[in-house]
Parts: sequence; C-alpha cells; structure tokens
Amino acid sequence: MLDLSRVDLEEIATALADQTAYEYRYLINPQTGVIVFWTSDTGIDGQTPVDLDELDLICIDPLPSYVWYQDMADFADRVSDEQARRQLARAIRGEGAFRRFNNELYEQYPALLPVWTAFRDTRARHRAVDWLQANSLIDSDTATRYRAAHPEPEVTATTA
Repeated sequence: MLDLSRVDLEEIATALADQTAYEYRYLINPQTGVIVFWTSDTGIDGQTPVDLDELDLICIDPLPSYVWYQDMADFADRVSDEQARRQLARAIRGEGAFRRFNNELYEQYPALLPVWTAFRDTRARHRAVDWLQANSLIDSDTATRYRAAHPEPEVTATTA
C-alpha cells in the first residue's frame, strides 16, 4: 500500500481529467507512487520508446467528461444566489458547456471563482483517492480518512 501523503493527488486528478490523452499516458508506479508521463515516441524517459506492456506501471485512464460535467451541475445547484444559479445551470446545457460555464463565472460572477475552484479541486482530489483505492494502491480506511479530513466546501457565497 502507498503512503497517501507521498502521492501527488493533483497529478492523478490531472490525469483523470485529461480528455486528450491519445498519444500519451500518465502512469503510476504502484510501489513508490511516482507518476510518470509516457508517449509512444519517447517512452517515459523522454528518449527511449517503450511499449506500455513492458512497464510495471499502472495506466491512469481519464474519466468520462460527464463526470466532470456533473461537478459544474452540482456547483450551479448549490450557489446561493438564485440568478447566478439559473444562469450557470443554463450555461451548461448543450455542446460547449465547459467553456460557457467558465465564461459565465469569469465575466458575470468572478466572486464565485475561488468557491468554484475549491469545489472542483476538492472533488478532483477525492476522485484521485477513489482511483487509488479502486486500484488497490491504498486501503478503504485511508480513503475514508482522507475524505473525512477534506470535505467538499460549502457553496454559499453570493455573487456580490
């Protein structure tokens, strides 16, 4: 089992969110928790091509975009300002939801940006912990303790 305090949860969260990882992959060493970046052209050392099957590392496959979309929907539902809540919910309808949601925050509700960032980042780290647990790299007690020590922030900020 890995020592969770020595694992870069931010980097795992980045790998889980990366929807463009077609020619490269994020991999984790199950003994050390070190995360490496692999490409078909340059392997993991940046110079030597190597087949993924030849490595004793675990691929961190990205989660589907609907998982990350749900964060925006949940955040919008929890915003205390009714007008902002409606506009953010409207922004995530249809294609281009991620861009519109971010534009709405930056242009209309910049006071909500730190709240959104904290909410999104906490959820991303929770997913990283869940991924580690699902891949038997940490035990369920460690995951439970982490979640308890790092709850989702309240989304009560107003837009003023």
